[in-house]
Amino acid sequence: MLDHVSSLPDSVPVLIVGAGPVGATLALELAHHGVRSTVVERSTTVSAHPKMDFINGRSMELLRRLGVTEEIRRRGVAPDEPFDFHWVADPEQPPVSIWEYPSVAGIRQKFADATDGSAPLEPYQRLQGSLLEDVLRRQVREHPLVDLREGWDLLDLTDDGDGVSARLSDVVHGTEHTLRASYLVGCDGGGSTVRRCAGITTQQSGPSTRHCDVYFRSQDPALFRNGKFFLTISAGGATLVNRDGGRTWTGTFVLPDGEPEPADPLAVVKERLGFDFAADEVLNVAYWYGRLAVADSYRAGRVFLAGDSAHQFYPTGGHGANTGLGDACDLGWKLAATLRGWAGPRLLDSYEAERRPVALFNREMCANLLAVWMRFPQLAAAGASRPQLAAYLGKESFQIDNLGIHFGYRYTGSPVVRHEDASEPDWQWQSIVPTTVPGGRAPNMRLEDGAPLFDRLDAGFTLVDLSGENRGKDLVEQARRRGLPVALLTVDSPAVHAVWERDLVLVRPDHHVAWRGDVAPAPRAWDEVLEQVTGS
Repeated sequence: MLDHVSSLPDSVPVLIVGAGPVGATLALELAHHGVRSTVVERSTTVSAHPKMDFINGRSMELLRRLGVTEEIRRRGVAPDEPFDFHWVADPEQPPVSIWEYPSVAGIRQKFADATDGSAPLEPYQRLQGSLLEDVLRRQVREHPLVDLREGWDLLDLTDDGDGVSARLSDVVHGTEHTLRASYLVGCDGGGSTVRRCAGITTQQSGPSTRHCDVYFRSQDPALFRNGKFFLTISAGGATLVNRDGGRTWTGTFVLPDGEPEPADPLAVVKERLGFDFAADEVLNVAYWYGRLAVADSYRAGRVFLAGDSAHQFYPTGGHGANTGLGDACDLGWKLAATLRGWAGPRLLDSYEAERRPVALFNREMCANLLAVWMRFPQLAAAGASRPQLAAYLGKESFQIDNLGIHFGYRYTGSPVVRHEDASEPDWQWQSIVPTTVPGGRAPNMRLEDGAPLFDRLDAGFTLVDLSGENRGKDLVEQARRRGLPVALLTVDSPAVHAVWERDLVLVRPDHHVAWRGDVAPAPRAWDEVLEQVTGS
C-alpha cells in the first residue's frame, strides 16, 4: 500500500470505490485476469461491526477461483456447528419451532456420493462480515496488481465519455487529488456516493425500518438454554445471532422512527428476548436501516455499481453480500476482457442485463422470509396458540433449504449468451438442477481422477470437449487466432457427458455456459458464436 499523494498515478485502468467484501473481490477478480486496479477506501481499518454472517456455496465457488476459500474456512465458524433457527414464543418453554439445516460438515456428507451434478463444489460458510473484509482486504493489500488506498474518499466524479475523472480526498492528510480512470466502480454501500454522483436512482419495495444491533461477548449458558443454534427469533421482537459457535453474539431489535436511541441497548435485547443473562463485554452498537431496494440502472457510461450500492436487502436470507459477490465476479471478468481488448461493447452492457434480474429476484426472496420474521411476533401478540404457531412456522421452514436460489439463477435475458429455442429446464427451490442450458451455471462434477472439473477450467473461456473425437481442437484454434482466451479441456467420462448433455460446452470465466452443441459449427457459424459471447 502506498501512502502519499505524490505516489498516486495520474491514471488507472479501473478505480474501485470501497474495499469491503465486494470491492475487494472485484479487485481480486480483475487481478485474476491480469488487470490492475486502484481501490480507495475511506476507513483505515476493517469494520468494528460483524455485519453479514453467511457466504453461500455459490459465492464460495466463485471465491475458490481467487484462492481465498481456505483462509475463509480457517477463520470461519467450525464445520460441525449447527445452522438451526429457533423460534421462541415463551422463553420459559422450548422453541415453538426449530428450522434445521445441515452444518457445513453435514452438507459435505449429504453430497459425498453425488455423481449427478446436483452437488455444490463448495458448501456455505459462516463468517462474520468484518472477518471476511479482513481476509479479502489483506489479499488485496498484498497483491502486486492492486493499489489499495486506505484513508481515501471519493468526493466527486465526471464521466466525459473517454474516461472518468475522480476527485479524491486523502482523509488522513487533508489533501485532494484528481485521478483519471478508464472505468470506475462504486462498491461504496447503500449510501453510495458513486450512485449519487452518477445520477442513478433506486427502486424501493415497501417501507424501510430502523434497527439496533448490539454486538457482545457472553459465556452465560442461559443463552444456550435450548441448545446450540445459529439464530433465535423471539416473539418479543429480538433476534439473537450466535456469531462463532461460542461466546460472540449479536442482538437485534427494531427501533421505531422518532424513538430515541436507548441508553442501554443490551437491556432492550434482554427485555425482548424475555430473560436475563450476563454479558462479559459490549463490543459495538450499530444503528441501521433495513430496506428492499434495487438501482434502476447498474451503469451510467463508464461508471458501474456493484454490491450494496446497486441493491439493499435485509439480512434475512443472506442475499445482500452474496448477490454483491456475484456482481463483482461478473463485472470483473467483463471489465478485464474490455481492457485487454478482446471484448466488444455489448459485453459490458450485459452486466446489468445479467445481474439486475438476479437482484430483483433475490429482493423478493428476502421479502418472503422477512414476512415470516415480522408475522411471527404479530401472531404471538394476537394470541395464536403454540400449535398454530408451530404449524405456520413448519410450513415456512422450506425457506432456508434454498440451494436453487443460490445456484440456480440463469442469465436468460443476457445478450452475450447463445440461447436455444428449446424450453427452459425445470428449476427447484431446494436443489440444484444439473443442466448445461446456456446462461446457467455448469454442473459441478468430479473427473475420473477425483479432481473437480471446475478446478480444470481456465481463467478465460473453456471449451469442454466430451465428444471423444477431439471436435473442439479446431474451434479453440480459431478462437485463439481471433485473440480470444479460450482453452480446451478434453474430458473422457461417460458420467460427466451424461450430466453435461452435449459433446461441446463453452464455459465462461464465471462457470456459466455461453454455448453448447453436439456438432462443431462451421467456421463462419463459430465466428458468430464467438462474436456474440464476447459482445462484439
